[in-house]
Amino acid sequence: MNLVLWIVAVIIGIIGIVQLLQGQIILGIVLLVVACLVGPGGYSIFRRSAHR
Repeated sequence: MNLVLWIVAVIIGIIGIVQLLQGQIILGIVLLVVACLVGPGGYSIFRRSAHR
């Protein structure tokens, strides 16, 4: 599962960088933030809560 999340996060991040280079600043930033939230490293929206 971590490998799949990492691959998805990398793809979203690359698309975000391409959007930034094309001048789509807001979309690029949003995609980079989403990539950080999806990725298994750091903060992930798919991480299980430790309080369960």
